[in-house]
Amino acid sequence: MRKKILEIEDLRFGYEKTPILQGVDLTVNEGEFIVIFGPNGGGKTTFLKLLMGFLKPDSGKISLFHKSPHKARERLSYVPQVAQFDRQFPLSVLELVLMGCLNKITWWGSFPKKMKEKALGALEKVGLAERYDQPFGTLSGGQAQRALIARALVSDPDLLLLDEPTASVDPEAEVQIHELLLHLKGSMTILMVTHDLQPLIEKADRLLSIHRTITSYTPKQVCEHFAVGLYHPPHQKK
Repeated sequence: MRKKILEIEDLRFGYEKTPILQGVDLTVNEGEFIVIFGPNGGGKTTFLKLLMGFLKPDSGKISLFHKSPHKARERLSYVPQVAQFDRQFPLSVLELVLMGCLNKITWWGSFPKKMKEKALGALEKVGLAERYDQPFGTLSGGQAQRALIARALVSDPDLLLLDEPTASVDPEAEVQIHELLLHLKGSMTILMVTHDLQPLIEKADRLLSIHRTITSYTPKQVCEHFAVGLYHPPHQKK
């Protein structure tokens, strides 16, 4: 039996007087590959911020690796949408990836040789090893998103959170990113927010719909209506 790494009990959170998440109960097991979907404004990004400890619940409990999210933060990594990252910031692809292990920097302001080797290894995993010295801003959208994934992987996380990593990339780059994540499946727990369910339904261990609360689905319970934003309670396909 796989270990529980995330346990949420009766979670409630809102901004001022606007409720965002209410009555959330959820358990996530070690090594699961979970796809998260739901309408805009339903609470998906807020949910990720709660897991990272950037927001605190109004009530309820979040236990991540048997700790509070703030204390468990070193065991997870986050991949934002590439559109949210400043592409004009002057740094190389390797320097971007090394940002994922800033806690390893020496007191005189440089990275140990072994961390640079790990960063190059992370770039190898995402197929960008040959572009390590290229300015990050010159990468295509899909390449830049894979570089951000490498930045997340360099710290060897136990939990990988991704917020729509295939948004604003071309179809070929989307396929490459999906293949990369599926290659990582089982080596860490992955929670991925996406609006494009179809390519991942059968490959996910579970799918979570977030709209004020969280509903868990098996791949067989996901209806074709969900692809166009029509969500309903789980039902078993015949």
